[in-house]
Amino acid sequence: MRIVAGQFKGRPLQAPKTDATRPTSDRARESLFNMIAHAPWAPDLEGARVIDLFAGSGALGLEAMSRGAEFCLFVETAHQAVSAIRKNIATLSLANTTRVLRRSAIELGARPEGLAVPFDLAFLDPPYKKGLVEPCLSALSEGAWLSEDALMVVETAADETPGLSGWDLVSTRDSGAAKFWFLTRA
Repeated sequence: MRIVAGQFKGRPLQAPKTDATRPTSDRARESLFNMIAHAPWAPDLEGARVIDLFAGSGALGLEAMSRGAEFCLFVETAHQAVSAIRKNIATLSLANTTRVLRRSAIELGARPEGLAVPFDLAFLDPPYKKGLVEPCLSALSEGAWLSEDALMVVETAADETPGLSGWDLVSTRDSGAAKFWFLTRA
């Protein structure tokens, strides 16, 4: 697994040493970020504030940082995944522009005062077919984690249809066994 493009292009990333995480492939990340870079409804990555939920290795948030994002918050509960994210952050020297929050993505609560500015771009990559998308979207809204014009990128299994009430679906993209859903506030 490597960073696909940007400042850290080609740099390797460490994945958690567990079967509990399913890293987004390099090819799927490349397709996803190309779509974000060219879609009229997507925020500019340059200077964006990003939140990576169910972060796993942190590959999605780190790819955004490589492409010019200003800050990324990684939300993850699994010890091995948090360890991998921290190692990847250290390897890329991003400690001053990232933060790791060990908390459930469906029990976020209110956005902490230390994170005064809401996020422009959110990646949500939960375990497939566990019904976690809708409660996570609710937690983000209720806790005021997102800016008014934020883009949510949700990854699901290709044959999964998540509950998206309260969100507008602006596009989808199939990527092998995965499907990306691009959402904005309703």
